[in-house]
Amino acid sequence: MDTIQDEKAPLIETADDIDFEDELGNCGSCSPCNPRKALHRYLILSIMCFLSFGSYFCYDNPAALQDDMTRDLRLKESEFMSFYMWYSWPNVILCFFGGFLIDRVFGVRLGAVIFSCFVTVGQVIFSLGALFNLIWLMDLGRFVFGIGGESLAVAQNTYAVRWFQGKELNMVFGLQLSFSRIGSTVNMNIMGPLYDLFAAKSPGYKGLGLTLLIVGGASCIVSLLCALALSFFDRRAEKILKNRKQSEETVNLKDVKDFH
Repeated sequence: MDTIQDEKAPLIETADDIDFEDELGNCGSCSPCNPRKALHRYLILSIMCFLSFGSYFCYDNPAALQDDMTRDLRLKESEFMSFYMWYSWPNVILCFFGGFLIDRVFGVRLGAVIFSCFVTVGQVIFSLGALFNLIWLMDLGRFVFGIGGESLAVAQNTYAVRWFQGKELNMVFGLQLSFSRIGSTVNMNIMGPLYDLFAAKSPGYKGLGLTLLIVGGASCIVSLLCALALSFFDRRAEKILKNRKQSEETVNLKDVKDFH
């Protein structure tokens, strides 16, 4: 429980927490390995932005391939819309439980990895449903995908609050949202041409399934790798800053004893 509480606390107390000595030219001020320095934190931000890229990319896969999907799978309009229904309706409740699990059970590091796994597995199930023309399997995939999708956004915001404070925070939230929408935009522009490439060799629903599996699955794996990277860097930064704080407290205590 103490570990989860530590993960909820900000790593960097203020956005301007930089030593004056470093500002005057110390080479450590530009070190990408120092979690207190801007270069390291903006490296984390770049990883953080891609955390939900795969989720937003795959969310609108049905919209990008609507004509091809309805033709190859012979879908009714209600069957096509069920792909969004099975994602959206459960999240009326699941987002609350996702936030609760991050706060009380998993912590943000494990939670982000788990929800990224749900997104990846859900996309794979959805793709296999298309590959074998099983609508119920596609609905199941969208449900599993939805379990992770919105909760992953909660974990992303938690990381933002841990690493950025004050005047930087709104910029970080806006940048994350922009990258998420970039995922949707890229999906709408590339899925059609990529489907045509796969359908040329595997016509019909098999080509559709391969497109969703290879392209959509790859984007989800990128997000999963980002979750793993964030977990590593976050744990590393917490350890470094905690050790530094303990060292400073020891030095201060020694100075007080020497004074007396």
